[in-house]
Amino acid sequence: MASAMVKPAIIAEGRNCWRRTWSSRIAFLVDGSAYFSALAEALEKAERSILMLGWDFDSRTRLRPDVKDSALSDGFAAFLTAVLNRRPELYAYILGWDFAMIYALEREPLPLFKFGLYTHHRLNFRLDGSHPFGGSHHQKIVVIDDSVAFVGGLDITKRRWDTPEHRANDPRRVDPGGIAYPPFHDVQIMVDGETAESLGELARRRWLLATGHRLPHSTATGDPWPRHVKPDIEGVYVAISRTEPAYSGRPEVKEVEALFFDSIAGAQHSIYIENQYFTSVRIAEALARRLDEENGPEIVIVTPKVPRGLLEETTMGVLRARIVNGLRRRDAHNRLRLYYPVVPDIQDGECVNVHSKVMIVDDRFVRIGSANLSNRSMGLDTECDLSMESGQDSTLQEGIGRFRSGLLAEHLGSTAEEVEETVRMKGSLVTAVETMRGGKRTLETLDDSVPEWLDEFVPDGVVLDPERPIDSEILFNHLVAGEEEPIRHPFLKGGVLVSALLILVLLWHYGPLKGWFTLSNIEVVITSFRSSLLAPFVVTGAFVVSGLLMCPLTLMILATALAFDPLPAFFYAMLGALSSAAVSFAVGKMLGRDTVRKFAGKRLNMLSKKLAHRGVFAIVIARMIPLLPFTITNLVAGASNVNFRDFLIGTAIGLCPGLLVITLFEKGLEHALLNPGIGSFAILVGIIIFALLVFRYLRNMLETTDGYSHRDFTTKRT
Repeated sequence: MASAMVKPAIIAEGRNCWRRTWSSRIAFLVDGSAYFSALAEALEKAERSILMLGWDFDSRTRLRPDVKDSALSDGFAAFLTAVLNRRPELYAYILGWDFAMIYALEREPLPLFKFGLYTHHRLNFRLDGSHPFGGSHHQKIVVIDDSVAFVGGLDITKRRWDTPEHRANDPRRVDPGGIAYPPFHDVQIMVDGETAESLGELARRRWLLATGHRLPHSTATGDPWPRHVKPDIEGVYVAISRTEPAYSGRPEVKEVEALFFDSIAGAQHSIYIENQYFTSVRIAEALARRLDEENGPEIVIVTPKVPRGLLEETTMGVLRARIVNGLRRRDAHNRLRLYYPVVPDIQDGECVNVHSKVMIVDDRFVRIGSANLSNRSMGLDTECDLSMESGQDSTLQEGIGRFRSGLLAEHLGSTAEEVEETVRMKGSLVTAVETMRGGKRTLETLDDSVPEWLDEFVPDGVVLDPERPIDSEILFNHLVAGEEEPIRHPFLKGGVLVSALLILVLLWHYGPLKGWFTLSNIEVVITSFRSSLLAPFVVTGAFVVSGLLMCPLTLMILATALAFDPLPAFFYAMLGALSSAAVSFAVGKMLGRDTVRKFAGKRLNMLSKKLAHRGVFAIVIARMIPLLPFTITNLVAGASNVNFRDFLIGTAIGLCPGLLVITLFEKGLEHALLNPGIGSFAILVGIIIFALLVFRYLRNMLETTDGYSHRDFTTKRT
């Protein structure tokens, strides 16, 4: 399919990449089994430094689930401890994202504790929250001795390991709790040389910005490349592209997005994409422009059948449906295909979780990294992708073609040779895939229809999948709605309240109240009333005052959990949170829609009308999709047409999972630490299981509200 004519270069240093660096060896690591095993061997060969950046780390993750009875086959933290014990000059630095509470149920609790207390003193673990509101640190980079590096979509956490076979019932595919999870597909790339050294520089800069400490360069002389991994490509330049949002005086970096635009524009014959999400409006428009061309490239996209998780299903799934429907309307020349992989014997409601972030243009360009095809990956989250371009290098071109054929062979239950031959004979990537589809293991056409009410309820990607840090006016314009009605004395009605609240907030953040609302101070105040009959009233008052001061709700819940036994802690925290919500709701109602309109902007979005008309269900969804801080959400709800009873019931249901995790797990962990033993451990495990069961029940209730269930995401709209 390659043309003999010289094609313009896609990669351009300074425009769509940070650097182009030399690597003598490159390996494509397809699926978690390949990555984890290669990583384990490279870590064992480390001499001086291990640098790790990730969205999530789980100390219990086993890099070698097939190996038993060895310290090097235990959980990730134990594995690193064993490696450090063998290498007295080796230091490990792990920087994870200081995640939002919405992910608390999906992550290992207390990662700082798990990676800090029982691990080696030369293992340094930190959480990085230095990013704009609503953003995250999504880069997944491991650098060993500045000599070998890994980049891609895989975090060293639970529910990532799988083999290319993606068997429906692989007994090895279980999380640390022994619970089986569905097949998981992802891709990592391993590089050496200058590329690894530059990635080490990137990682050290992230560590400096997060901690204020500068890490030294590695002086190792060995070669940590895993002996069992044969390079797929040798001797090429590798481009490093980044996304970094503007933050704390640092300018934004949008090389990832620029490279997407340039590679899409430079495609001549085909574009092959694997990605977890597909919600970027700007990338979709770039693809649509190529579909408009009479002789434009074919586009094949492989993505999950359904985004995993309640939050993803109710947000990113809807946004993807809108993108896909728009693209299909633009596909006048029938060159677009969107698929999801299917494996034999998979259970109803499950699917292969496509988590990879891969793009291949013709046979001459390949990129692998952490960036999703989402708006936030283009400007809000930190990302890192690596890419290569063949130019006139026929060896590299063949390597890129083999990589794409191998990926398609995995999805189609075939071999790379058969895929490559079919593409050659048909002269078309789309025709080749269509010809090879239909077996027990295959690619099925994506059906992305969603219920109409959900489509109307979910706001656009400006709020749910923002490309940049969200301005407060944009948020209010999307979240506050109401009918036009005149108000009398708007200054007296709203200005005084707003000014008073603003003064309180400024006094807490910058004045004499600064430092008062800390976890230790709150706990001392609450604990002093622990045995008093006034305890419920004191806790409730503390929640209300802290809410008006914009104190984080999680801080108050944690202080209550530390001060009381689990049962009263849960009910006191629930009572306090509901009281705080009710008071700030009332303040929002007193301010009124028109006052909010004056502060928020002229346009009022339809979302608040949906919140008002959908009842309890809408409030629960709004609570479990944290678009705004707790108090701001309450003010917006009060200023909108939201029924107060529905507001309180929905708030209680939406807060329940988080309250259970924080109050019950905190006491269980405390008991297990003070009274170690099988009994205390069993209690802790029981608490976790109970919390997860409650969350699952609430999830099912949400999915079945108003007659809609999980299956409705794959039924056609009527």
